[in-house]
Amino acid sequence: MAARLGSRARVAALLLAIMPAPVLAQTEMHVQYGSLTNPFAGTGTGTVVLTIQHASFWRFGDNFFFIDLSEDGGNDGFNDKDAYGEWYSNLSLQKLSGRDLGFGPFADFGLFMGAAMGTDANVLQWLPGARIAWNLPGFIFLNTDFMLGVDGTDGLDGGSPPHQNSRFGIDINGLLPFNLGNQSFSVSGHAEYFAATTDELGNDVPGSILGQPQLRWDIGGSNGLFVGIEYQYWRNKLGTDVDENTVQLLAVWQF
Repeated sequence: MAARLGSRARVAALLLAIMPAPVLAQTEMHVQYGSLTNPFAGTGTGTVVLTIQHASFWRFGDNFFFIDLSEDGGNDGFNDKDAYGEWYSNLSLQKLSGRDLGFGPFADFGLFMGAAMGTDANVLQWLPGARIAWNLPGFIFLNTDFMLGVDGTDGLDGGSPPHQNSRFGIDINGLLPFNLGNQSFSVSGHAEYFAATTDELGNDVPGSILGQPQLRWDIGGSNGLFVGIEYQYWRNKLGTDVDENTVQLLAVWQF
């Protein structure tokens, strides 16, 4: 099962906000390594995560998706050649209306539809929501996303984990660039909260908090190469009472 199940670890604006004006699409490949926790076994194992993510503009908004391929050093059915992905399409109300809707700290508003899918655990979650895009000094972008997590599986009857009732979520995501001397860096990522719910067996599913900030150092300039770290804090990981604190090494090729 992918480490990012149920999260919005990537947002389209992470790429779109830093694209040159003529560029309408951009793709990144990531390699991450760190010790990730199997919350069902209570063990931590060195895990390699290969990610491809893509973002593109369209007439009325933007699209974004990523796919994680995970492999750890164990053979316990968790992160063993697992694939997990998320997709989002966002409608910009500013583009739809043809008017500048920004005022005060507000830059734009949006409506989006998303989906999260994992092969190992046979999971599917629909994620409809609404966005507030903020206009704050120093930030390339800062968004607050409100969403509803809707279980799209048949639960135990379909070979998936127990079907869960829908639950509310909120995600804050942003990008803040900065320089040290003549070197370029950025802090980006997100933090999300999903409320508690129940499953088809009547069990309580606790609320969760997931934060995944990245610190990147631009070592490639026009070649689009970055190195850095991603810190992951996950409270009640994957519906358990296990909390995770881990740092992963990160390399990115942007093209």
